[in-house]
Amino acid sequence: MEEKEKKPITTAPNEEAGNIQADVDAIMKKYDRESNVRIWEGIPKQVVRFMLAGFSLFLMWMNLRANWSETVRRPLFLGIVILLVFIIFPAKKGGIQKPNRIPWYDIILAVIGSGSYFYFVFNEKDLMMRATRITQLEIILGIIGALVLFECCRRVVGLPILVVASCFILYAFYTGKTLKRIVYDLFYTTNGIIGTPIGVCSTYIALFIIFGAFLEATGISNFFISCANALAGWATGGPAKVAVISSALCGMVSGSSVGNTVTTGSVTIPMMKRTGYPPEFAGAVEAASSTGGQIMPPIMGAAAFLMAEMVDRPYGEIIIRAILPAILYFTGIFLQVHLRAKRLGLKGIPREELPKPKELLPKIYLLIPLVVLVAMIMNGRTMARSAIIATGLCVVVSLFNKDNRMTLGGFINALEAGARNCLSIGIACGVAGIIAGVVTLTGLGQVFITAIVSIANGQLMIALFFTMITCIILGMGVPTTANYIIMATTCAPILITGMNMNAIAANMFVFYFGIVADITPPVALAAYAGSAIAKANPMKTAFQATRLAIAAFLIPYIFALNPAMLFIDTTAFDVILVIVTSFIGMAGVASGIEGYFLRRMNIVERVLIAIGGLMMLYPGAATDIIGIVIVVAIGAFQVMQTKRGAHA
Repeated sequence: MEEKEKKPITTAPNEEAGNIQADVDAIMKKYDRESNVRIWEGIPKQVVRFMLAGFSLFLMWMNLRANWSETVRRPLFLGIVILLVFIIFPAKKGGIQKPNRIPWYDIILAVIGSGSYFYFVFNEKDLMMRATRITQLEIILGIIGALVLFECCRRVVGLPILVVASCFILYAFYTGKTLKRIVYDLFYTTNGIIGTPIGVCSTYIALFIIFGAFLEATGISNFFISCANALAGWATGGPAKVAVISSALCGMVSGSSVGNTVTTGSVTIPMMKRTGYPPEFAGAVEAASSTGGQIMPPIMGAAAFLMAEMVDRPYGEIIIRAILPAILYFTGIFLQVHLRAKRLGLKGIPREELPKPKELLPKIYLLIPLVVLVAMIMNGRTMARSAIIATGLCVVVSLFNKDNRMTLGGFINALEAGARNCLSIGIACGVAGIIAGVVTLTGLGQVFITAIVSIANGQLMIALFFTMITCIILGMGVPTTANYIIMATTCAPILITGMNMNAIAANMFVFYFGIVADITPPVALAAYAGSAIAKANPMKTAFQATRLAIAAFLIPYIFALNPAMLFIDTTAFDVILVIVTSFIGMAGVASGIEGYFLRRMNIVERVLIAIGGLMMLYPGAATDIIGIVIVVAIGAFQVMQTKRGAHA
């Protein structure tokens, strides 16, 4: 039989690629509301395209040149976002849409909704002078603005965050606050809708999203996937390791767990299935890895910028403290993938079918914008200016890449994509501002603190556990940025004020557990997206993803109990000790979960090595010694069994 020519694997084989690519749009529309858009054709399509591109340019100009107050900048930004949302997104998902058609009621909602915020812009000085003495008309405009914001959220973000926000507003009425007071605080002050979340979104987050769109246009995602293939594709269970590495790299510049899952999963999941991984496991690996991308510096799903604002620390400090936990998270997934492959006897991809390092090295320049961005911020440049300069570098870098060279059309496309991605984040931040505003207005944060602290009775572990449950429930179905805002507003004060925890450690703790809601049943959107590509059972995939992401459920407890992992109040020796014990402990836990260490393990061995791993993860000299003794003992026992088997 004639041998077929082998080509490097960067995408699925032709017989599967067509089917997978055909499914991607449907999957995104089902699990990612941002992908469910109106159909525009011909001249209207170009008009919408240039409107979005113009919005991106406007944001750059506003942050570089405009000297406006925050009470002008924020409502203006949100008003434009609402206007664009009704132009881009239809009222219902799916169904048959007529091209170039927008219903009359959407036009009315767009006008009165955005008009409510523009009224604020044009009357800002008068409103600030009159304070709480707002008129009946202004109360009506505030109600309209909030309701239209809710409708936009329903279209582009989803119902979970709306349910949470509605419950908070009802609580405000329950505590006796009048309609006028609620409208004033939530609509006409910087404590509500146009509060800190929108302030950060209209500056740092929006500009970094635009930067991410330009970085994507340079072809960096394909470069990351190719690098991952070259690094690990040949190893035992190679395709799954490629999924872990590529998702970690792509997740650095991605702000969506679902988007990251579909983008890299359309390539890696079919590869995993062909290697021999079960469909549920393949989908779960991609979902868990893509969700982990949201905790990966330097972008962290744009939450890094918000966290810097919330804890009043430099952005550079936040990403440095986040590095070790993120690496440990991906190590946990990587180890489980490796051990599952060893247990199933799965091989890697032949080296001749993989990209060669010498072919990838010439494209290392694609990383220049990302490196320059981080370097500028670390050296004290403003985040806004750094993001804009890095965006310009993306254009320059693309000129050297013949496969993704940016033309004028490509430049406009990147501006359009950046603006489109800003819409959902802007809406989510506006709704999250309502939640934060109600907490401030009613003192609800103190209620949470009192309740959990009284239950914990001074025990930090109990307080951490109940805070974790609260974060997972509140974070279900909520985008990364809004997710963190809700956690930082409602849950972080429980640990900071109630349990005297370090502010950065507390914010990291609630951020981690808010993010894992994307793979935690029953609302596990990233896992469901992975299962759709893998043609697997959604709920089984979600449970597999939760098991793979076990590190995300353990790591926050480690740095909460011992901030050395975050390089807080520690010495070099303590940091090294935490790194060593944590990685060995994670290996023990992963082995116990997968039932394989140096060879297959029985149930007793699995339980013992998992206990040993957990003891090493728990800070303390005594637990570290006991844990290492158990892990080494199990390892020695397995070596003896292997030798006996070989001798026999």
